[in-house]
Amino acid sequence: MPTHVKKVFAAQLTGGQQFKDVFLVTKKSLAETKAGKPYLALALMDRTGEVEARVWDNALQFESQAEEGTFVLVQAVAKPFRDQMQLGVITLQQVAFAEIDMADFMPASPRPLAEMAAELEATIASINDQPLRDLLRLLFKDDTLARFQRAPAAKRLHHAYIGGLIEHTLSIVRMAAAAAAHYPLIERDMLIAGALVHDLAKIEEFDFSNPAFSYTDRGRLVGHLALGVDLVRQAAAQVSAIDAGQVDRLIHIILSHHGQYDFGSPVLPMTPEAILLHHLDDIDAKMNYLAGLQAKMNDDGWQWTEYQRHLERFLYLRGSGAAPADPDSIGPEPPPEAGEAPHPLEAPGRSRKAVDQRQQSLF
Repeated sequence: MPTHVKKVFAAQLTGGQQFKDVFLVTKKSLAETKAGKPYLALALMDRTGEVEARVWDNALQFESQAEEGTFVLVQAVAKPFRDQMQLGVITLQQVAFAEIDMADFMPASPRPLAEMAAELEATIASINDQPLRDLLRLLFKDDTLARFQRAPAAKRLHHAYIGGLIEHTLSIVRMAAAAAAHYPLIERDMLIAGALVHDLAKIEEFDFSNPAFSYTDRGRLVGHLALGVDLVRQAAAQVSAIDAGQVDRLIHIILSHHGQYDFGSPVLPMTPEAILLHHLDDIDAKMNYLAGLQAKMNDDGWQWTEYQRHLERFLYLRGSGAAPADPDSIGPEPPPEAGEAPHPLEAPGRSRKAVDQRQQSLF
């Protein structure tokens, strides 16, 4: 039974606010000031988002208490820094898992799960090609279906919350159906099937059993593109009527959907369905990312974001007014990737960035 009642959430923080509450440590780095004094650079999160924190005093004393993936009771002051909130931590201490309510730290899709599950079922039923429909029904059932409904679509950048994968997938499906009706050269059933399975293996790539989503060993060693091929091949072996060329075209969509060699695709999109799916996937991921940035804007009207490293540009977005104070009314969004200078938690950065780009495209 949880004993700690969380009252302060990341998305609610205001400048000058002093508080004491529990957060999840998602990143930790021990660094030094220009004067050679050690300090801790932390990233702390709850279900409403993530906030940077600094322990300027007694950093060595608190370092062992703030391991990544642990919960800490933080006494801090919130201060604006480079247009974002940053916590100046006074004290912190580790908190046992049993003392917290995991729901306070698990961001989830704003769409009801039952609604998305029904839409998924109706989408599969809409496939006219029976062997392809049978293949999809074999794939989306039992434990695979249950994990697909809970998995995030990414570790950090887009739809990075429980239910994010099915939400992202169904969004692409809706765009794919409209595009297939618009372009006669598109094979509608193949495009929809590709949309459904292109990221399915993220249920194997990510560990989403706790709020600090991470890669599984298989996810890092193999990746969701290759794992997705395995899932489709295994299911296709049980559908005697399916055409081998059809299976290859579906697998091609999976392997090529990142669109570029630099982003991990072993082949470039070479069919109309693969080319279209790649762009729909990219559009949906980036729109979700932008919506997350917009949700953090406290003012009305058009305004500039911080420099977005993953997009290599500033963005000009229209704010929708003050952020809601009630954390239950705050839609989940991916944590921001703001700041022109490298984040101290990512130093030296280049090799880590290269790994992240290979395992998950920019989006």
